[in-house]
Amino acid sequence: MIDLYSWFTPNGRKVSIMLEETGLEYQVHPIAINKGEQNDPEFLKIGPNNKIPVIVDRNNGLSIMESGAILQYLGQKSGKFMPIDGDDYWKMQEWLMFQMASVGPMMGQVHTFVHYQEGKNVEASERYINETKRIYGVMDNHLTDREYFLDWGYSIVDIAIFPWVGRCDWQTIDLNEYENVKRWYLNIKERPAVIRGWNIPENDQPMPMPS
Repeated sequence: MIDLYSWFTPNGRKVSIMLEETGLEYQVHPIAINKGEQNDPEFLKIGPNNKIPVIVDRNNGLSIMESGAILQYLGQKSGKFMPIDGDDYWKMQEWLMFQMASVGPMMGQVHTFVHYQEGKNVEASERYINETKRIYGVMDNHLTDREYFLDWGYSIVDIAIFPWVGRCDWQTIDLNEYENVKRWYLNIKERPAVIRGWNIPENDQPMPMPS
């Protein structure tokens, strides 16, 4: 049994989607970050960085924070969606780090300055929108002749990136301008486990559908 402490953010959805995909048994503990519950002393015992998601594996008592580490732990535990050796392993690390270092931080800044603080800082908005468009271009080019981010197949890399692209509407990104990303996105959004994981914890945010 895995205890999942999370909220319906891109980083949170990575882990709920992964748990649904693997079929591992888990229990959800919503951490309402809009109410500051990530700062509660009990949560800080397992998530000292004040951020969701965090998991606790009841089998061994191990708690893990940071979504990239959690995905790799669950991939190893389940034996699914993660290459474990050779060139495929390092390509997985390469693109997972791309998500952690570029996709998440830059798109997250767009959410802050464009979605939540529209018009308050034009310079910051332009900077992060332009960088996000550059990142979409990188992804679109990489997916030109690939179904998924790894030649190995559907993996934790796709699971890590998908929830961020799933907020393209918040980023004012038109996926029709990135046809390969659009194809990839539409393919993954139909996976039953992705649909279930998107709605954990329960929420009313639909996955955007490109026109």
